[in-house]
Amino acid sequence: MFRYLLKRMLTSLLTLAIILTVVFILVRQMPIEGYFDNFDKLDDAVIQASLNRMGLRDPILVQLKDFFVRLFHGDLGTSARYSVGVPITSIIARKAPLSLQMGLISMAVSLILGLPLGAAMARSRSGFWDKFGTAFIVFVTAVPAAVYYIYIQSFGSSILGVSMLFSQNDWRTWILPILSMAMGNTAYYAMWLRRYMVDEMSKDYVRLATAKGVKSQEITMRHVFRNSFVPMIQYIPTSLLYTVSGSIYIESLYSIPGMGGLLVDVITRQDNPMVQALVMIYSCIGIVGMILGDLLMVVMDPRISLSRKESGR
Repeated sequence: MFRYLLKRMLTSLLTLAIILTVVFILVRQMPIEGYFDNFDKLDDAVIQASLNRMGLRDPILVQLKDFFVRLFHGDLGTSARYSVGVPITSIIARKAPLSLQMGLISMAVSLILGLPLGAAMARSRSGFWDKFGTAFIVFVTAVPAAVYYIYIQSFGSSILGVSMLFSQNDWRTWILPILSMAMGNTAYYAMWLRRYMVDEMSKDYVRLATAKGVKSQEITMRHVFRNSFVPMIQYIPTSLLYTVSGSIYIESLYSIPGMGGLLVDVITRQDNPMVQALVMIYSCIGIVGMILGDLLMVVMDPRISLSRKESGR
């Protein structure tokens, strides 16, 4: 297991370095006007002095080297436009807890709703729950998320009698954003659990248990569900990244002071240091999620050996 984890960590660090390099080079291609407020009114000498101070007149390789050196020492830099001169770590420290809290709650909701729905779909093939679940999955997959997010906000706020905008002190305003963030993962869990359970139900051990007189519910819950859940569990940590990605639009829609709205804001303002820091955080979430997914598979099914998976995923 240690060799596998070491190999995955080295591969992940290389992947992260490539992502950050590409993002770093791309943001450096943006016009310099984006670094300044009232660019047209500034003197050329002031502009050049500011660019030299920010290191933007150095060769791109020198800038890239300085960026990774600062990053290695834990320095994400300071905000260039969002909060000028404020360390990025302090800005993220204020906003990350709320986004993480909402993301974890929405993931819990999607598991609570998606897994029972997928199991019910598998047990009642061509029945009510199968048709209902299929319609829900097709709706979430086919309809653009922005469309049903707006409908949830409009109709949900009138039904609950709450404001359309988020208030951290009013628990009722948490319901609609969390429900919106949970819908995609709910459909995902239900769809794949149904598929895996249907595959398991056609295997010989299920027929043997049925022939021996074991109750259908016991077979489903003790054997079929557990065996079907093992291949799904590797994607659960990774789905946190999709939840956070979905919150980018949702946090802007509900005016939630979290990291999702922050990414949209700093991209609009062309705050390059902030963009680079947030891309790095999201990339780390995805990479760590993949590694945790593999480890969870081993915990759920001891027959799986990570040493045999080194050339797999």
